[in-house]
This record gives sequence, C-alpha cells and structure tokens, in this order.
Amino acid sequence: MARTPAGTPDYPKGLERFNEERATSTVRGSEQPDLQAGAEVIRDTVRTLPTRPGVYRMQDARGDVLYVGKARVLRNRVANYVQWDKLPIRLQRMVSQTRSMTIVTTNSEAEALLLEAQLIKRFRPPYNVLLRDDKSFPFILLRADHAFPRITKHRGARKAKGNYYGPFASAGSVNTTINALQKLFLLRSCTDSFFSRRDRPCLLYQIKRCSAPCVGRIDEAGYAELVQEAKDFLGGKSNAVQRKIESQMAEAAEALDFERAAMLRDRLRAATFIQGSQAINAEGLDSADIFAMAAKNGQIGVQAFFIRGGQNWGHRAFFPTHTEGLSEEEVLQSFLTQFYEEVPPARLILVDREIPESDLLCEAFREVAGAKVEISVPQRGARRRLVEQATRNAVEALDRRLAERGTQAKIMREMTEFLELPEVPQRIEIYDNSHIQGTKALGAMVVAGPEGFVRNQYRKFNIKTAQTNDDFAMMREVMTRRFGRAQEEDPERESGTWPDLVLIDGGKGQMSAVKDALEELGIEDVNLIAIAKGPHHGREGREVFHFPDGREKMLPVNSPVLFHLQRLRDEVHRFAIGAHRAKRSRAITASPLDEIPGIGPARKRALLLHFGTAGKVRAASLEDLQRAPGVSAAVAQTIYDFYHPSG
Repeated sequence: MARTPAGTPDYPKGLERFNEERATSTVRGSEQPDLQAGAEVIRDTVRTLPTRPGVYRMQDARGDVLYVGKARVLRNRVANYVQWDKLPIRLQRMVSQTRSMTIVTTNSEAEALLLEAQLIKRFRPPYNVLLRDDKSFPFILLRADHAFPRITKHRGARKAKGNYYGPFASAGSVNTTINALQKLFLLRSCTDSFFSRRDRPCLLYQIKRCSAPCVGRIDEAGYAELVQEAKDFLGGKSNAVQRKIESQMAEAAEALDFERAAMLRDRLRAATFIQGSQAINAEGLDSADIFAMAAKNGQIGVQAFFIRGGQNWGHRAFFPTHTEGLSEEEVLQSFLTQFYEEVPPARLILVDREIPESDLLCEAFREVAGAKVEISVPQRGARRRLVEQATRNAVEALDRRLAERGTQAKIMREMTEFLELPEVPQRIEIYDNSHIQGTKALGAMVVAGPEGFVRNQYRKFNIKTAQTNDDFAMMREVMTRRFGRAQEEDPERESGTWPDLVLIDGGKGQMSAVKDALEELGIEDVNLIAIAKGPHHGREGREVFHFPDGREKMLPVNSPVLFHLQRLRDEVHRFAIGAHRAKRSRAITASPLDEIPGIGPARKRALLLHFGTAGKVRAASLEDLQRAPGVSAAVAQTIYDFYHPSG
C-alpha cells in the first residue's frame, strides 16, 4: 500500500491536544539500505533529543514514514536503535532504510500514545502493526437539535448535537435495531426539511413506525416522553421501560381502549424482539468491550464484542497486519490503541491476556472517554465465560480467514496463468467510463490488492477533452492523465502505486485506445486486459478477454477465476455509476449564480427570494440589485459587471 509522503502536516490536531516543539530532522542520504548510515542518522538525532515524552517518526530517503513510535523519555528510547547489532532482523531492516527522523514532544506518555495512534492511522507505516478496516463503526444518533428529535444511523465524526449509542458491529445491526426502535417508541427518522413540508402523515405512520409529530398527531410533551423512554432503553433500563409499557397496556385494556392496548402490545413485542436478537449472557455488565485473540500460521485474528446497556450490539473480527516478529501481547496492545483512536472506549475492557502497558492504556483512554476506563483479564465467573466465547469466535474467524485466503491464493494463481502474467499481481487497477450521450462524462478507477479492494485509492476523472459520445477518446484521456501523473510523481515505480495489471471494462476498441495512450507515454510494460460481455448477454453469457496482441480467450461459465474477474469489473461499474449519478445531482441543483465570484449561499438565497429566478437577476438593473436585501453596493456592482462586462 502506498504511504503518505513527507511534506504533509507533521501532526494532526496537534494544537488542540499536544504541546509540540519544532520537529528535529536530519539530512537525507542514499536510498540504498545501509545499517551504518541509518544508525548515524539516528545517532545525530539523539544528540538533540530532550528527556521528555513524545513521538518519533523514522523516514526513508523519499520521506515516506517507515515507523511511528512513542516514548516516555525520547532520548533513551531512540538511542536503543543506535545499537543496531542487538536489534532483531525486522528492526535492522528498518534502521538500514532510515534517512531522517521527525520528533514531536508531548506533555505525557499517555498523550504520546494517543498521538502515535493518530499518526499510524494517517501514514500506515510498513513497520507498525496496522489495523486494516475501511469502514468506520456505525452509531445510532438521537438528535437534540429539534423540538421533535429524529433517530438515525450515523458514521464518522460526531459533530451533530444529540445522544450517540454504539458502536454497532455493522450497518445491518444498526438498521435492524432502528426499525425495531421505531416500532417501540414511534420516533421519526425523516429529515427536517421533509418534516416541515408534511401536511398529512406518511407511510411510516400508517404502518405504526412513527407517531406523526409533523402533522400534530402527538404533541411536544408526549413526543418528549417517547424520546426519554428511548434514551432509558438504550441506556440499559430496558426492563423498566417494558414494565411501564405493560402497565399502560393493562390500564388501556381495563378502560376498554382496545386500539391503544393493541398499539402498546405491538410496542411491547418490539421491545421483546430487540432484547431477543441482542441477547447475550452478560450478567452484571452494563457497558463493556470484549477482545480475544487467535494466532495460526503466522496470522492473527482479534474478535471484538460490544455490550451496551446489558445488550449485545454485535461483534466483528479483525486481522491486523505487519505483526511479524512481535509478541501477541504487543500486537493486542497496538490493536487496542488504534481501535480506540476514533471509537469511544467502554468503561470496562475485557481481554484474554495481560497487556504490557495496560495502566498507560487506561490513562490514555480515560483522557478520551472523560471517565475511568478499566482493562481486565477475568479469571472466573460470567466475565470469563464471555471472554472464552470471544476466543472461540476468534479461532473460528481466523480458520475461515485462512481457508478463504488459501482459496483466494489459488484463484489468483489460476488467474495469473490464464491471463499469462509473469507473476501474481499485487495491485490491480480496473477502469470504466460513465456518461449519458457524452454529457457529464466521468472515468473511474478502482484498486484491488491481495487483501481485497483498496477503497481509499479509488479515483474519479472528470472527462475534459472528450466532449462527444466517444468511449475510446474518454478512455485515452483517463489513461493519459493517470499514467502521465504517475510518471511525474514516481518515475522509478517505488511507491507501490504502479499497477501490475490494468483491467479495462470494454472490448477491442477500449483495449486499442488504452494501448495507444500508454505507448504515447512510452509505457510498454504494464499488463493490459479488456473484459467484454460475450455474444450472449443473458444468463448463459460468458465474458471475452481481449489481449493487447488481439487474441481473445474465454473461461468456463462456472470458473472461480471468471467469478473473480466479473466481481472486479462489477465493482468499477458500480463506482462509476454512483459517481456519475452524484455528478448529475450536483448539476441539477447548480445555479447560474454560482459562477459569480463572491456570491455565497446566503446571498444567492436572498437574490432568488427577491427576484424569483436567476434569469431575473441577470436582467436586473444596477439600481434593482442594490435594493435587494443583503446586497451591498459593491456586491451589486460585481453582479452587474459579471452579466454586463461591456458596461
């Protein structure tokens, strides 16, 4: 995987959290591995290091980050690398490649631990244990910025005001829980704009999944009571909420209000469904994360369970990379540090083995969570049984992973043979175009590696030169831009971003266009294959693979290699269509006023409200523009001059 080059900001969020001093660097030298040269670089850096906690980065001759480490005393920790003859082979290789270092000091070792996790996630160095996970964890968000709060799924930074519940292991578990919560508490899930436009209840009210506050079917006080019940339920008071609903249902039945009693009965069933689907033997646990590790054949798997409010919110398996030469305890410690870089720590973390610096981790996590965090290795009782359950899941997940990787390796070998490649490709780039009669044309590139799709390396290309419905010209432009830039930025092909195989969605014409574009750039050693649908596009159809020399080959209909190549092609097709739809949507909502310099959203809104349409703004006189609310004389002159450049 490509690494972030030097020259980017030295530390994310530094001014907000850390006390940083000026970075210490040494002069870069030869790119050839050299233990003596690397040790000299480190020795020069040690002379200037303070006896303070902090984080150090080792960089190669290109400035790419090789390793990120933290230290309680920087000078003592970094000095250990000078005695390279006492280091394991793995670290000797790292020292031999080191040509510069960057140092950041912090107030404490706990802060250094947090910064280390941030930088590892950002730079993804090859000598650090890496937690590879493309997707952030989903949460349930109960917003608090409206008189009638909505419930929704949330990913990413938690900037919106409200209560967050999670993490959940998958989007599916969140969606299932939200659906049941809507039946249980009748909370709205619609956007504020949709809410404000309603004049009659929507379908969710009809199927008893919303209380329709948008049209007054429930008042603010009644809705607030439902919101509070939802908070209690998600916060671990589910039994109390169920007892309250049971009591209300009995009262409604005694009052012969059978319609209300039936509605409360449905809510009670929803509560029972949530507890049944999330049941786990978590006696005495309110909020906890459980981690267990399995190791086999040089691979490590970590199984995580998430318990919130006494309920199981799902589990997920992780497979850290770059773990060679490290103890399992060190791998687990590094895993936890990176895992909690974004996910808020639970008050209790149960693990299956002792961690070298558990006290330091607790101190760092307390700073993130704002409350005491405990890391425990249970020895008996219900907690021990939970850890053993996680261990069984870790072993099973690792066995499945190894079986899948063995199968995948076989498929890759067979694909390499079928496509006549010199070796198994480590990086495959797949290309496709998307447009409607040549309009809003867009090229797409997706990347696949040994571990699957590398989504953070996907790219979109807005077609600039090919204005007509010419797929071949579009493909030539995409290739020229992609590989022309690659030649400028990485002519020696050392960054790992040059493909071993280029797979093109198309036939002979696309292959010819790509081949010509690369030949014009002087590139003749990139493996090219075009994949096109065969003569029968229906269920019995078979793809035809076009080679640069004009040959065509096909695979049996039930071939695993065919399924794998089809999956690669389908992924770029999905990405291209999605990007094209987004581009069309932006074009639909675009306004001619967007082209006027200095006109932001607020002024654009004011002009449209005052004049009605962008055409009337264009036709307005200078005096009319000056009378528009929120438009100063200078802005009015700018708008008038834009539409009347000759005066």
